Order: sequence, then structure tokens, then C-alpha cells
Amino acid sequence: MIMFDTYAFSRVNRNQYEKFGAITEFLTCYDLDVDADVERFVVAKSQGQIIACGGLAGSTLKSIAIDPALQGTGFSLRLMTELTTMAYEMGRFDLFLFTKPQNMQRFRESGFFPISFADDKLVLMENSQTNLRNFVRSLRKKKKEGDKIGSIVMNANPFTLGHQYLIETAASQCDWLHLFVVSEEGKGFAYHDRLNMIESGTKHIPNFTIHHGSKYIISKATFPTYFIKEKRLIDYCHTAIDLNLYRQHIAPALGITHRFVGTEPDCVVTHYYNQQMKHRLTTKDLNGAPIRVIEIERKCASGTTISASTVRKLLQKGQLDQLVHFLPSTSIDYLQRHTDALPCLTQETVAA
Repeated sequence: MIMFDTYAFSRVNRNQYEKFGAITEFLTCYDLDVDADVERFVVAKSQGQIIACGGLAGSTLKSIAIDPALQGTGFSLRLMTELTTMAYEMGRFDLFLFTKPQNMQRFRESGFFPISFADDKLVLMENSQTNLRNFVRSLRKKKKEGDKIGSIVMNANPFTLGHQYLIETAASQCDWLHLFVVSEEGKGFAYHDRLNMIESGTKHIPNFTIHHGSKYIISKATFPTYFIKEKRLIDYCHTAIDLNLYRQHIAPALGITHRFVGTEPDCVVTHYYNQQMKHRLTTKDLNGAPIRVIEIERKCASGTTISASTVRKLLQKGQLDQLVHFLPSTSIDYLQRHTDALPCLTQETVAA
């Protein structure tokens, strides 16, 4: 057995290209990649060679790997201590990680606890036994009485007439409607701008609660791909983790009976998510009362389906006069008053 008698930890930022390249090469040996959102790494070296590393992306730990010769020596705990210490120093205290179920015990020993599974393929863990429980308790305080309690999960990048129509239609069919706004900052409009546009465009709806972004609504933008190579499996694991959390914890806290979505004629990934939603929110294989999924036909303008991506394309092309067909007056007014809210729209951003 190879022994590493001396080793030292260091921290590597993403812009330290040479050192970052060495980390990428080390991870390749374990069939791992580096996700684009990883900002910083903790690296352990012995005699000039990398023997372990772990990365931080927002509040999620990623790309954790240890030389096989160190497994079973307790070194994993030392690496995790260094990694969590770095996160705490950066002001990130509520941490998550995704791993394969067979690795779960290793992270349990480092103070992480499972909160959602994608069958036998993936597990989401958090460094707290109480955070999810406290979140559910806070949701219960916002529970409304009624036979039909609806919900929508929305990005609104930006908030369009289509989003407004979906909310209005769902609210008209429910005793109460709960809206969850995805909080993760992806490409496009910032979270606070998206939230402000939603609030401005829904003030006229009486039976309606907006829930500010939750870390328990799992965004595809921050979902790990570094150890899953097959795209379809990535989509499967993301939907499973997200929908299981929703059905088993979020929906019961609010007494949600229905979830509303818009039909998805164009985006294959969103269409797949909607199909998985119909299965996971109704199957008897999961704990939690079944939730009926209602698809609302997407609103059109001049024969074109209204979508946020269409709006971003118009903004990129400078065709601002066309926005009136796709955005409510409240969103147009907000963007006119907050020109800094307009993102730098690259082709990649438009397609996102």
C-alpha cells in the first residue's frame, strides 16, 4: 500500500488556469469532469502530486476525488473538513452534495445527510438534519384551506404574457395557488428582477401566494453533470431528485393537490420533465399523497407560442417594439425603469 506521510492542502481558483488544468487531469483518472459552475477547489498534494480534491459551486460541493491508496485511512474526513471550512469562510453555511448511493456512508461520516434519491442512481445530501424540517415547518404557516390547492414552479426569465396566463388560469381553477420562483442564478435575468416582474404582474390575483426562491427547488442550471456522462440519465436524475423532494416534503406542507404546467411543444428537456412529473407525482411507489398534473395550453401571439426564449431573442436583436406582443405591461414598465436588469444576451443565453 502506498503511504502519503506528508501532504499539504491548498486552494485553487478557477482563473488559475495551470493549476486548474492539473485538477482536471487528476479527475479524468477517476472518470470525473469539472462542471462549469465550480468556482474554487481544495487540493491535497503529496510530493508535488495531487492526491485528492474537491470543488465548490455556489453552495454545492462537487468533483470530490481521493487517490484509491488513501481510501479507508480517514483521509476523506480531512478533505471534507478542508472543503467545508473553505465554504464557511466564503459565507456558505448550508451545503449540499450529490453522490452515488454506494458513497453515501462516506459523506454521512462528514456530517451530511440524505434528503432525496433518484432511485438507486443518485442521492442528494445536506450538511444538516434540521434545515429541510425547518423549511417544511415554515411552509406550513402559509397553508391555505380548500379542496383544490394548486402550485406552479416558475423561472420567468423574463415574466411573459404566457407566464401570466398560466397563473391566471390555474388560480381560476383553484381555491388557492402557490407559486415557487426558481432562485438559482442562471443565464439571463437576475433572480430579484424575475421576482419583481412576477410580483408586479400578479397583484390582481387574490387567491395567490408567491414563495421566494428555495434551495429545495432543484434547478437544472446547478445540477451536477461531472460524474454522469449520459445526458438522458442526467435529465432523469434531476427530475427524480427535484420531484421526490417536492412530493414528499413541499406539497404535503401546503396541502397541494394539483400542479399546473404549460404545454411544451418545443423544448425536449422540459417536455421530458413534464412527462416524468405526471409519473412521479402520481405513482404509488413514492410516499406522499398523489398530486394531479394539469397541462395548460400555451398562449400564442400572432401564431407564435409565447416563450421567454423568444423574448430574449427579440431583446438580442433590438426589436423592442415587438415586446408588447409577448410581455405584460408590468414587465415592459419594469424593464424600462431598470435598464440594468437587461442581461448581456449572447447566443448561448438566448438558447438557455
